[in-house]
Amino acid sequence: MPLTERETKVLDDIREWEKNFLNYEANDLQLTYEKYLERSFSLLPEKVQRQFFSVVDSWLFHLHGVIQGSQIQMDAKERILSSGRVFNHDLHQVEDLKKLDIDQLQYIAMQQIARHRLYSFAQGGLAGTGGTLLLGTDIPAMAVINLRVVQLIAMTYGFEVNTPYEMMSSLRVFHTATLPARLQKEGWSILMNDLESSNERYFYEGNEEITDVTWLEQPIQQLLKAIVIMLFRKRIIQGIPVVSMAIGAGTNYQLTRKVTEFAHNYYQLRYLNQKEEILR
Repeated sequence: MPLTERETKVLDDIREWEKNFLNYEANDLQLTYEKYLERSFSLLPEKVQRQFFSVVDSWLFHLHGVIQGSQIQMDAKERILSSGRVFNHDLHQVEDLKKLDIDQLQYIAMQQIARHRLYSFAQGGLAGTGGTLLLGTDIPAMAVINLRVVQLIAMTYGFEVNTPYEMMSSLRVFHTATLPARLQKEGWSILMNDLESSNERYFYEGNEEITDVTWLEQPIQQLLKAIVIMLFRKRIIQGIPVVSMAIGAGTNYQLTRKVTEFAHNYYQLRYLNQKEEILR
């Protein structure tokens, strides 16, 4: 089925976004930091490195499964379907959402995106108070928020995330979206290669390893944020640590903004690709 004029415009916007991050050039400081991080981690025995990333991958798999099977996610799926029925009464399951046009799906997706950006902002503000418990749970909370919104964006565009293939796709989207801009090209290429080989699969046939040393930069940034918050938490204005709360809220918001923008463009591209096989 040929794309409509509006769908072609959306596709052009995605291609422009894609071109911007594919042409991103890292500066000398970023390259030096990357080499230092890789060199530092390489000092560990290779077996320890493999075990570490295996544990992280396993944690992400289990976290994805817990979120996907939770009642709160089931309720969110029903809300998405209910929103879709405003435009088309004949929607009974997630796959039926593909019957909607791109503007209707964008409207539903932006509701989920705005809600989760607000969650991240609030989570960062709470962590910014400097409480030990809140700071300690910041990284797991951000992983939950961002994995959850990736799943909801996928469902909005008609892709149910309870199959092995869709689970791996959503985890790869999350992984690539959280990488530094200079390292996202390779992850995007893997996602595009998967789309070109097949659009309808149940089992995932590619490499099931998700994280590697390049991904550590994001958790390290979150730890550095926690250190900065601890340094500024005593700068209080009328009893409120405004500076540290602003740092936490702003950092978390920007991370979720980055993840949602990446995931939204990816799943829009998949939706359009299934209509016209634009990646063939």
